[in-house]
Amino acid sequence: MNIDHLKLFVRVAYTKNISAAGREMHLSPAVSSAYISKLEADVGVRLIHRTTRQVGLTDDGKQFLPHAESILNTVETAQASVGNGKQIPKGTLRITAPASFGRMHIIPAIKQFLDDYPQIKIDFRFSDSILDVVEGGYDIAIRDAALKDSSLHARKIAPDHRILVAAPSYIERHGEPDTIEALEQHQAVALSGLRTWEFETDKGVASIRPKVNLSVDNGEAVRDACIHGNGITIMSTWCCYEALMKGQLVQVLPSARLFPTCDLWAVYPSQRLLAPKVRVFIDFLASHFGQTPYWDEALAKHTSN
Repeated sequence: MNIDHLKLFVRVAYTKNISAAGREMHLSPAVSSAYISKLEADVGVRLIHRTTRQVGLTDDGKQFLPHAESILNTVETAQASVGNGKQIPKGTLRITAPASFGRMHIIPAIKQFLDDYPQIKIDFRFSDSILDVVEGGYDIAIRDAALKDSSLHARKIAPDHRILVAAPSYIERHGEPDTIEALEQHQAVALSGLRTWEFETDKGVASIRPKVNLSVDNGEAVRDACIHGNGITIMSTWCCYEALMKGQLVQVLPSARLFPTCDLWAVYPSQRLLAPKVRVFIDFLASHFGQTPYWDEALAKHTSN
């Protein structure tokens, strides 16, 4: 099985265009089509539907895609294991990340990374749903949840501090809760599926169910709904620090300890050696955000003034 044929197939899967995928590899349309035909002959099934209007994967092609990507990653890893680690990172990185965090904090940083590693291309999938890393063929997933899948590895890239916030207008109308139990008498805006809030107390973990009058599946939308006075919410400082600094939001119950504590993680399939493109991207994120991310530094400086 030819590695170049696999590379082309993977790019066709995402560009949905054989000629465009071929141009990325400096191949003519005729050669590109021949590569796909030879790959299909090797595996013994048709992998791609070809019509006059579009190109798409067959059911066999969809099943084959993650395996093809795994083979390519294994080849990169094998190459990285020799030559004293001097191989230049290259190839396409497929990354999934929470929609709001990706837009607010990864996209502004990505130009520097691509300038540093011009032979790497990035294919992002931003979603607040947790996408399967292996099944989806992702090289890296950015997550703020504890790692449960033993087939994956994870590296912390930044702390994720969560706090309770509300708009000043909401506090003026409804007052400010003085205990976590009092939250159950207040209106709340919640990220979809998170209607029960947990807190660490001297007596153990307490579960609180506020009156969720608005549920949204996007972190920035939750923040904006709170800014407009719809209720109290739990929010990561990376999402709300600018609104806090502008006075659009204020912290509620600052002594409350949300459970569990969270961090931001780069999650990747378990391998003895990381492909160079994966390693350098994770290193870049960890260095860019650091142990005290810029959003927490800015908020601390604002609070002390």
